[in-house]
Amino acid sequence: MKILITGFTPFGGEKINPSYEAVKNLDNEILGEKIVKMEIPTVFRQSIKVLEKAIDNERPDVVLCIGQAGGRFEIGVERIAINLDDARIEDNEGNQPIDETIYTDGENAYFANLPIKAMVKKMRDNNIPASVSNTAGTFVCNHIMYGLLYLIDKKYPHIRGGFIHVPFITEQIMNKRNTSSMTKDQIIKGLTYSIEAIIENKLDIKMVGGEIC
Repeated sequence: MKILITGFTPFGGEKINPSYEAVKNLDNEILGEKIVKMEIPTVFRQSIKVLEKAIDNERPDVVLCIGQAGGRFEIGVERIAINLDDARIEDNEGNQPIDETIYTDGENAYFANLPIKAMVKKMRDNNIPASVSNTAGTFVCNHIMYGLLYLIDKKYPHIRGGFIHVPFITEQIMNKRNTSSMTKDQIIKGLTYSIEAIIENKLDIKMVGGEIC
Protein backbone atom coordinates (compact mmCIF):
# COMPACT_ATOMS: atom_id res chain seq x y z
CA MET A 1 0.00 0.00 0.00
CA LYS A 2 1.14 3.52 -0.78
CA ILE A 3 -0.24 6.49 1.15
CA LEU A 4 0.12 10.04 -0.17
CA ILE A 5 -0.15 12.60 2.63
CA THR A 6 -0.11 16.35 2.04
CA GLY A 7 0.29 19.50 4.09
CA PHE A 8 -0.20 23.15 3.16
CA THR A 9 2.14 26.10 2.82
CA PRO A 10 1.81 28.84 5.49
CA PHE A 11 -1.01 31.35 4.97
CA GLY A 12 -2.79 34.21 6.67
CA GLY A 13 0.39 35.83 7.91
CA GLU A 14 1.74 32.72 9.64
CA LYS A 15 5.41 31.81 9.16
CA ILE A 16 4.76 28.07 9.36
CA ASN A 17 1.86 25.72 8.76
CA PRO A 18 1.52 22.91 11.33
CA SER A 19 0.05 20.60 8.70
CA TYR A 20 3.23 20.36 6.66
CA GLU A 21 5.50 20.75 9.70
CA ALA A 22 3.99 17.50 10.96
CA VAL A 23 3.68 15.76 7.59
CA LYS A 24 7.33 16.23 6.64
CA ASN A 25 8.41 14.63 9.94
CA LEU A 26 6.33 11.47 9.55
CA ASP A 27 8.16 8.18 9.13
CA ASN A 28 8.70 7.04 5.55
CA GLU A 29 6.99 3.76 6.42
CA ILE A 30 4.13 3.12 8.84
CA LEU A 31 3.17 -0.48 9.63
CA GLY A 32 5.28 -1.48 6.64
CA GLU A 33 3.37 0.73 4.19
CA LYS A 34 5.06 3.45 2.12
CA ILE A 35 4.36 7.07 3.04
CA VAL A 36 4.80 9.75 0.37
CA LYS A 37 4.87 13.30 1.73
CA MET A 38 4.38 16.56 -0.11
CA GLU A 39 3.56 20.23 0.39
CA ILE A 40 0.77 21.83 -1.61
CA PRO A 41 0.05 25.54 -2.13
CA THR A 42 -2.63 27.31 -0.12
CA VAL A 43 -4.20 28.52 -3.33
CA PHE A 44 -7.63 27.82 -4.79
CA ARG A 45 -7.58 25.69 -7.97
CA GLN A 46 -3.80 25.38 -8.06
CA SER A 47 -3.88 23.15 -4.97
CA ILE A 48 -6.13 20.64 -6.74
CA LYS A 49 -3.97 20.70 -9.88
CA VAL A 50 -0.84 19.98 -7.83
CA LEU A 51 -2.62 17.18 -5.96
CA GLU A 52 -3.96 15.60 -9.16
CA LYS A 53 -0.48 15.62 -10.70
CA ALA A 54 0.92 13.93 -7.59
CA ILE A 55 -1.78 11.26 -7.72
CA ASP A 56 -1.02 10.60 -11.39
CA ASN A 57 2.70 10.31 -10.63
CA GLU A 58 2.54 8.30 -7.42
CA ARG A 59 -0.57 6.14 -7.97
CA PRO A 60 -1.36 5.91 -4.25
CA ASP A 61 -3.94 3.67 -2.63
CA VAL A 62 -4.83 6.32 -0.05
CA VAL A 63 -4.65 10.12 -0.11
CA LEU A 64 -4.84 12.01 3.17
CA CYS A 65 -4.70 15.80 3.12
CA ILE A 66 -3.85 17.77 6.27
CA GLY A 67 -4.64 21.41 7.03
CA GLN A 68 -4.46 24.00 9.79
CA ALA A 69 -7.50 24.92 11.86
CA GLY A 70 -6.15 27.57 14.20
CA GLY A 71 -8.18 27.79 17.39
CA ARG A 72 -9.28 24.16 17.51
CA PHE A 73 -8.03 22.29 20.57
CA GLU A 74 -8.06 18.80 19.07
CA ILE A 75 -7.34 17.01 15.82
CA GLY A 76 -10.44 16.92 13.62
CA VAL A 77 -11.03 14.08 11.19
CA GLU A 78 -13.34 15.57 8.58
CA ARG A 79 -16.46 13.72 7.51
CA ILE A 80 -17.70 15.86 4.61
CA ALA A 81 -16.64 18.46 2.03
CA ILE A 82 -19.09 20.82 0.33
CA ASN A 83 -19.13 22.14 -3.23
CA LEU A 84 -18.56 25.75 -2.21
CA ASP A 85 -15.73 28.27 -1.93
CA ASP A 86 -16.50 31.21 0.38
CA ALA A 87 -13.19 32.69 1.47
CA ARG A 88 -13.03 34.91 4.55
CA ILE A 89 -9.47 35.93 3.60
CA GLU A 90 -7.38 35.86 0.45
CA ASP A 91 -5.34 32.79 -0.44
CA ASN A 92 -1.60 33.05 -1.08
CA GLU A 93 -2.12 34.45 -4.58
CA GLY A 94 -4.77 36.99 -3.65
CA ASN A 95 -7.80 34.95 -4.69
CA GLN A 96 -10.93 35.34 -2.57
CA PRO A 97 -13.86 33.49 -4.15
CA ILE A 98 -17.22 34.29 -2.60
CA ASP A 99 -20.09 31.81 -2.83
CA GLU A 100 -18.56 30.02 -5.83
CA THR A 101 -19.16 26.42 -6.88
CA ILE A 102 -15.98 24.34 -7.02
CA TYR A 103 -17.12 21.94 -9.77
CA THR A 104 -20.38 22.46 -11.63
CA ASP A 105 -20.59 18.75 -12.45
CA GLY A 106 -19.81 17.66 -8.89
CA GLU A 107 -22.16 16.56 -6.13
CA ASN A 108 -23.31 19.12 -3.57
CA ALA A 109 -21.09 17.31 -1.07
CA TYR A 110 -18.83 14.30 -0.80
CA PHE A 111 -18.12 12.14 2.24
CA ALA A 112 -14.63 10.92 3.09
CA ASN A 113 -14.29 7.21 2.38
CA LEU A 114 -11.82 6.60 5.19
CA PRO A 115 -12.53 4.90 8.56
CA ILE A 116 -12.91 8.27 10.28
CA LYS A 117 -14.23 6.98 13.60
CA ALA A 118 -11.56 4.30 13.79
CA MET A 119 -8.99 7.04 13.23
CA VAL A 120 -10.44 9.12 16.05
CA LYS A 121 -10.58 6.13 18.39
CA LYS A 122 -6.96 5.20 17.68
CA MET A 123 -5.84 8.70 18.56
CA ARG A 124 -7.95 8.91 21.71
CA ASP A 125 -6.79 5.48 22.85
CA ASN A 126 -3.26 6.88 22.68
CA ASN A 127 -4.09 10.10 24.57
CA ILE A 128 -4.27 12.42 21.56
CA PRO A 129 -7.35 14.71 21.66
CA ALA A 130 -9.39 14.04 18.53
CA SER A 131 -12.94 14.03 17.20
CA VAL A 132 -15.00 13.67 14.05
CA SER A 133 -15.56 17.08 12.48
CA ASN A 134 -18.59 17.82 10.35
CA THR A 135 -17.32 21.01 8.73
CA ALA A 136 -14.09 21.52 6.86
CA GLY A 137 -14.86 25.23 6.45
CA THR A 138 -15.12 27.04 3.11
CA PHE A 139 -11.46 28.01 2.56
CA VAL A 140 -8.71 26.06 0.78
CA CYS A 141 -8.96 23.13 3.23
CA ASN A 142 -12.53 22.32 2.19
CA HIS A 143 -11.54 23.15 -1.39
CA ILE A 144 -8.79 20.51 -1.48
CA MET A 145 -10.88 17.93 0.37
CA TYR A 146 -13.75 18.43 -2.08
CA GLY A 147 -11.33 18.39 -5.00
CA LEU A 148 -9.79 15.13 -3.82
CA LEU A 149 -13.14 13.43 -3.35
CA TYR A 150 -14.37 14.79 -6.70
CA LEU A 151 -11.31 13.26 -8.38
CA ILE A 152 -11.96 9.97 -6.60
CA ASP A 153 -15.57 10.03 -7.82
CA LYS A 154 -14.72 10.96 -11.41
CA LYS A 155 -11.26 9.52 -12.06
CA TYR A 156 -9.76 7.40 -9.27
CA PRO A 157 -12.51 5.15 -7.86
CA HIS A 158 -9.97 2.75 -6.31
CA ILE A 159 -8.49 5.42 -4.01
CA ARG A 160 -9.55 6.06 -0.44
CA GLY A 161 -9.28 9.68 0.63
CA GLY A 162 -10.03 12.23 3.29
CA PHE A 163 -8.87 15.22 5.28
CA ILE A 164 -7.64 16.04 8.79
CA HIS A 165 -7.51 19.44 10.48
CA VAL A 166 -4.80 20.06 13.08
CA PRO A 167 -4.51 22.90 15.62
CA PHE A 168 -1.81 25.54 15.81
CA ILE A 169 1.49 24.24 17.10
CA THR A 170 2.78 25.78 20.30
CA GLU A 171 5.25 28.22 18.75
CA GLN A 172 2.44 29.82 16.72
CA ILE A 173 0.52 31.09 19.75
CA MET A 174 3.22 33.12 21.49
CA ASN A 175 1.23 36.26 20.71
CA LYS A 176 -2.21 34.63 20.66
CA ARG A 177 -3.30 34.60 24.30
CA ASN A 178 -5.83 31.96 25.35
CA THR A 179 -5.55 30.15 22.00
CA SER A 180 -5.49 26.37 21.94
CA SER A 181 -2.52 24.50 20.48
CA MET A 182 -0.71 21.17 20.37
CA THR A 183 2.98 20.40 20.24
CA LYS A 184 4.36 19.31 16.90
CA ASP A 185 5.20 15.92 18.38
CA GLN A 186 1.57 15.43 19.48
CA ILE A 187 0.34 16.20 15.98
CA ILE A 188 2.90 13.86 14.41
CA LYS A 189 1.78 11.09 16.76
CA GLY A 190 -1.87 11.81 16.01
CA LEU A 191 -1.31 11.60 12.26
CA THR A 192 0.69 8.41 12.68
CA TYR A 193 -2.11 6.77 14.67
CA SER A 194 -4.62 7.94 12.06
CA ILE A 195 -2.60 6.35 9.27
CA GLU A 196 -2.29 3.14 11.29
CA ALA A 197 -6.09 3.08 11.64
CA ILE A 198 -6.50 3.53 7.89
CA ILE A 199 -4.17 0.60 7.25
CA GLU A 200 -5.89 -1.58 9.86
CA ASN A 201 -9.52 -0.81 8.94
CA LYS A 202 -11.03 -1.20 5.48
CA LEU A 203 -14.45 -0.44 6.97
CA ASP A 204 -15.23 2.03 9.72
CA ILE A 205 -16.33 1.18 13.23
CA LYS A 206 -19.60 2.13 14.94
CA MET A 207 -18.89 4.69 17.66
CA VAL A 208 -20.55 7.78 19.05
CA GLY A 209 -19.17 10.75 17.15
CA GLY A 210 -22.10 12.94 16.23
CA GLU A 211 -22.97 16.47 17.30
CA ILE A 212 -26.16 17.90 18.79
CA CYS A 213 -25.94 21.19 16.93
